Amino acid sequence: MTFIYILVTTLVISLLSLVGILSLVIFKKHFHEGLLTLVALSAGAMLGNAFFHLLPEALELTESGPVDVFGVMLLVVGSFVVSFLFEQFFSWHHCHNSETCEVAEKPYAHLVLYSDGLHNFIDGLVIAAAYMVTPALGLSTAIAIALHEVPQELGDYAVLVHGGFSKARAALLNWVTSLTVVAGGIVGYFLVGQVDWAVPVLLPIAAGGFLYIAAADLLPELKHSENPTKIPLHILVFLTGLAIMIVSALI
Repeated sequence: MTFIYILVTTLVISLLSLVGILSLVIFKKHFHEGLLTLVALSAGAMLGNAFFHLLPEALELTESGPVDVFGVMLLVVGSFVVSFLFEQFFSWHHCHNSETCEVAEKPYAHLVLYSDGLHNFIDGLVIAAAYMVTPALGLSTAIAIALHEVPQELGDYAVLVHGGFSKARAALLNWVTSLTVVAGGIVGYFLVGQVDWAVPVLLPIAAGGFLYIAAADLLPELKHSENPTKIPLHILVFLTGLAIMIVSALI
């Protein structure tokens, strides 16, 4: 029965990735007008997720896990640097034969998919571990995860579209990426005793990826807004995304 709980819960959480395409259906013409605003939401959500969810959990696990505090910081910086190198390689691979470079799909859009996929996989592992203790703990853990998933998934979809993905491709890949939470739940259920090392290692890696995307890619996009009158709105939405992550961490 525990496996059914884990499977159903993770499947429901994976469906949260559809909030992006739902917002497109609901708002239609206004979606593109607010695209950069949703990018601001994603930037705040990513920074908040890294600082108030992933890193505190990683540091807490240093007391009994295989990685100490220095190791956590090393993994964060390593993930940050690898993300930077990925973008540089992506740009070089697509542009080294031409004097000018205009890539249809921005490197940061692909980074969002990889980092979010890893983050969702970790969520699946955490949900499985919680359900293995008690169903009540599993459910409360899933609710806490869902609270910070909604704004991030909405922002991620907007980032993919802003990064050059078509609406359909963005929706499909965002949903496929979200299915890693199901994979994490299944792996966590069958290998719970053998993957105790995984979460302490994967958490700081995911945090480093989110920090790089938010700081190096999304926030600079906001600085290049074509409509200066919307800058206060972008700042407010960015802070709102950050606040949502803080509040969900305290619940």
